[in-house]
Amino acid sequence: MGHSTNISKYQLGRTIGEGSFAKVKIAINTQTRQRVAVKVIDKQMVVESKLMSQVQREISNMKLLHHPNIVKIYEVAATKTKIFIVMEYISGGQLADKISYLKRISDEQARKYFQQLIDAVDYCHRRGVYHRDLKPENLLLDGKENLKVSDFGLSTLRKSNGLLSTACGSPSYLAPEVIAHRSYDGGAADIWSCGVILYELLAGYLPFEDHNMMAMYQKICKAEYSCPVWFSGSHRKLLFRILDPMPTRRMTVAEILEDEWFQKNYEPSVGYMDDESINVDDINDAFDGIADADKPEKEKTANFINAFQLIAMSNDLDLSGLFEEEDDYTRKKRFGSKHSISETVMKIEVAAKDARLSVERMNHSKLKLHELGRKKSRSYFALSAEVIEVAPTHCVVEVSKSAGNISEYKKFCQSLSNVLKEKFNSSSETQFFSSRDMNKEAAIKKSRSLEAICSKRGTEELQGYSTS
Repeated sequence: MGHSTNISKYQLGRTIGEGSFAKVKIAINTQTRQRVAVKVIDKQMVVESKLMSQVQREISNMKLLHHPNIVKIYEVAATKTKIFIVMEYISGGQLADKISYLKRISDEQARKYFQQLIDAVDYCHRRGVYHRDLKPENLLLDGKENLKVSDFGLSTLRKSNGLLSTACGSPSYLAPEVIAHRSYDGGAADIWSCGVILYELLAGYLPFEDHNMMAMYQKICKAEYSCPVWFSGSHRKLLFRILDPMPTRRMTVAEILEDEWFQKNYEPSVGYMDDESINVDDINDAFDGIADADKPEKEKTANFINAFQLIAMSNDLDLSGLFEEEDDYTRKKRFGSKHSISETVMKIEVAAKDARLSVERMNHSKLKLHELGRKKSRSYFALSAEVIEVAPTHCVVEVSKSAGNISEYKKFCQSLSNVLKEKFNSSSETQFFSSRDMNKEAAIKKSRSLEAICSKRGTEELQGYSTS
C-alpha cells in the first residue's frame, strides 16, 4: 500500500490523474477533514519542457479568481524538487463526458450550465482575465451538477491597448478573428467559444465540423452552421447573435444577461472582488530560485499552428516534423501523417491492436479506445484520437488521454508513431501522391482567401438563424 505523505496540513492520498510532469492526488485537510485535489509538479521536468512561465501564469491568474463557478486554488507550496498546488476537489468529471454520454442535454439543464458559464466568464473579464481555451473538456461538474471552469494554462491578463495577438485554443472553439491571426479582443473571443459550447449542449454535437481543417475554418469564419429542428426560436436568435463573425457586432455578456431565454430561472453567482485579500507570496516562494528556461521574449503561440501558415511554410507538405509534439499540460500529443484520412484511421486501429486497446469509431475521423476485456462505457475510455485533414494525403492526428495509466498512453503513442511512418500498402497510394503538387497549390489558394472570408459576413450565414 505504501505510506501517506503530508504536505503542510494536507495528507496526500491516491493518484487520480497523471501527466508527463505532474500528478493529481486526492488529499485531506487534516484540520477541517475537507477533501482537496493536489497537483504535484516536477520542477525540473517543467523547466526542461520550457513550460514554467505557463504554469506560473495559470497559478497566478487562478489566484485572482474567487467565484462559485471557477475551480479555486487554496494555496501553493514547494520543496526543492516539487510544486504542490492545493485546489478545490471536483468529483463530477468533465462536461464533455456528460455530453458524450447523454448525446443531448435537456433545455433546462443546458440553460443552467450556460448561465453558470457566462457568470464565470463575466467575472473573469471584470477581473481582467481572458481564458482563451473554453471548451467542455475544461468545464467540470461538482456533486451538485454545478459547473466549474478550470485549466487556465492559456489564459492571459488584459493588455494596455485591450487587444491580444496570440492565436491559441482548440480549433473547433476558436473565434474567426483568432483564426485569421488579427489582433483581437479576448473577451469577444471567449464569448464566441461560449456560443459554440451552448450549441453543443443543445444539439449534442459541434456547429462547425469538417475532417478538412481548412474547410472547418472557412465555416467558422462565415458562421456557416445550421440548427437542428428541435432548436426553438429563442435558441436560434441567441446563437445567431453570439456566433457573429464580426466581434464588434457579437453579443456582449451584458446583452446575454438580458436575453429572455437566458433569464428563465436565472440565479446569478457572485464572485469575490477584494484584491487586498489575495496573497501571492506562496506563488513567489514556490517559484523562487528556479532557472526558467522559458522566459519568453514576446507572447507566442501556445501549442497552436494556423493551418494556412503551416501550408505556406511547409516543404512539400511534409508536416510530421511540425506536428509531432506533445502538450504536457492537457495530456495531448499530435502526429503528422503522410496518408489519406481513411488510411490514417486504419493505422490508428493497427496501433491500438498493438497496444491491446479496443477501438470504437465515433465517426469517419474520431475514435475512442479502451482496454480490452472491459465493459464499453464512457468511464472506461482511456484514449481518444481525431484525424484532421490538412491536404488529401496529409493529416494531423491528435491523441488525448482522458483516463488510465500514463504508461499505456505512452505505449500507444509510440506504436502509433511507428505505424504512421510505414508506407500504406495500397494500389491507390501512387494515385494519391501523384496529385500532391496540384493539391498543394489548391490549398495555398484557399489559404489566401481566408482574410477575405473573415472580413465580411455573406448572406448565407443568415441561414444559420432562419433555417434548420
